[in-house]
Amino acid sequence: MAGRFAPRPTRTTTRGGQVGVPATARAGIPRPSAAPARTRRWVPPGPLDLGLVLGPLRRGPGDPTFRATADGSVWRACRTPAGPGTLRVRAYGGEVLGEAWGPGAQWLLDGLPELLGAADDPEAFVPRHRVVAGARHRRPGLRLTRTGLVLESLIPSVLEQKVTTDEAYRAWRLLVRWFGEPAPGPAGAGERPMFVMPGARTWALIPSWEWHRAGVDDKRASTILRAVRVAARLEQGVGMPAAGARARLEVVPGVGPWTSAEVVQRSHGAADEVTVGDLHLPGIVGWALAGDRFADDETMLRLLEPYAGHRHRAARLILLSGVAPARRTPKMPRVDIGLL
Repeated sequence: MAGRFAPRPTRTTTRGGQVGVPATARAGIPRPSAAPARTRRWVPPGPLDLGLVLGPLRRGPGDPTFRATADGSVWRACRTPAGPGTLRVRAYGGEVLGEAWGPGAQWLLDGLPELLGAADDPEAFVPRHRVVAGARHRRPGLRLTRTGLVLESLIPSVLEQKVTTDEAYRAWRLLVRWFGEPAPGPAGAGERPMFVMPGARTWALIPSWEWHRAGVDDKRASTILRAVRVAARLEQGVGMPAAGARARLEVVPGVGPWTSAEVVQRSHGAADEVTVGDLHLPGIVGWALAGDRFADDETMLRLLEPYAGHRHRAARLILLSGVAPARRTPKMPRVDIGLL
């Protein structure tokens, strides 16, 4: 029994969406950056781990829209309803400093508390299994982010359909760099500039051969093109309950339950929306809660029933626990779309 629950070594990014953010060197909020920026200070209602809260927003270590730096900062480049913007977040001594640049700066600062989990209610969660209780105890700073943005989670989620994560991350990285724009403020300059993802119209105008160069097959590209044509309607889903937003997303051909769940977990901070149709998640949840490495979606949902209202949180804690069955099958092979 003890061997089954032995955690795996911690990686920079785990299945549960954790990014390594270095601890700050001293207490007390520092002065803002020299570059002109709008700022906001906010005191979170409890423990806050920036790497855990914002980690699910990073799409691979080379994501040009996301960066964690050695001074304990997390940077995000976003396309907001008010235009492109860059947000830098730092946590010191129980307080958070947000700095923002660009036309979307004020929108990003207004949404800073919800981005950092202010709308989440982790205290309402009651662990029912030892592995879940242990993961929660070790990570008290986990809160569920709410970005208030749909398209920025939808497009990379579509890119992740039916391919390896490395392939999806590469496609996202290349397309954002080729067709996005430099992030406002200091993040958009230097040797490794950050980028804001393209707007809906730009996505719609990407030529077919550029999708191919990025390794994106026609099916995924077509899904994205259909989605950006109704981008305004999809973005309105942030004002709806998560279930309604998922239903609206799934009207788009090519967007199914797996993709819609991945989106609302980020756009809405949806604590109860479980990812079904995943290649690995049912087996990991089944192994952690019942010793069943061959669990399917139906079994996973049954095992998560005691966490109704917080099933996504429970699944994420299981992923963060490191408890998983040993891999006995080859990794999904990479596919050259030119051969399809």
